[in-house]
Amino acid sequence: MMTDPIADMLTRIRNAGMARSLSVTMPASKLKRSILEVLQEEGYIDSLQDAELDGHPALTLRVLYKDEGTTLIEGLRRISRPGRRVYVAADSVKKVRNGVGRAVLSTSEGVVTDVKARELSVGGEVLCEVW
Repeated sequence: MMTDPIADMLTRIRNAGMARSLSVTMPASKLKRSILEVLQEEGYIDSLQDAELDGHPALTLRVLYKDEGTTLIEGLRRISRPGRRVYVAADSVKKVRNGVGRAVLSTSEGVVTDVKARELSVGGEVLCEVW
């Protein structure tokens, strides 16, 4: 039984990059789709498509690589977990790796990056960090 589907998604992306796989498929959910759409807007993944996995809705994404064959995503880290939720106020949204990376937050304005959250002056749950 999977207790943290977001961590599972991040692990699948990380493993696909390490295996130099072109695409990865995972079970679908609205939150996963929102996170992946944010990562696509930020240029960390190439494309996102609906798919089917064992008769259930799934998401397929294409991993982006640099010229030398390494992924654009150098690291992924789950911040807020089911056993330990992490929330930040609007005035304390921090930069990831001095602005090199992005944090993905679930806010009242939807799922956004840390940059957008500071722009909108909203806080929320810090879901993950990508750099």
